[in-house]
Amino acid sequence: MERLFAGECDPKQLSPLTLAFVGDCVFELFVREWLVCQANCPVNALHKHSVAQVCCQAQAKSMEKLMPFLTEREQQIFKRGRNATTSHVPKNASPKDYHAATGFETMFGYLYLNGEIARLRELFSMICE
Repeated sequence: MERLFAGECDPKQLSPLTLAFVGDCVFELFVREWLVCQANCPVNALHKHSVAQVCCQAQAKSMEKLMPFLTEREQQIFKRGRNATTSHVPKNASPKDYHAATGFETMFGYLYLNGEIARLRELFSMICE
């Protein structure tokens, strides 16, 4: 897999929340593809399983699992996203989980836009274990 849109983009120049915007989608695509490859089941069931994996609580838990395996640069990107000022926290999430999930998405967005698809696959595999 390579980036879907071949336009020029320097992820170092983007805000953490912009990276999280992309990372949210990238992670969801990984989850959806993984679920579809697991079994052919009704779309409603796929959606429920997907939502359970991409909610901020699950992303925060995934981040805890990944943290020992991240490079120093990946940890810095995560922290930039985690510490970014957001305008709200969903009522069904704790602020801690929401900020960790934002950091997680920021890191996924950065790696994707930087063309580090193999690393994304590696990290996603760790989450799925």
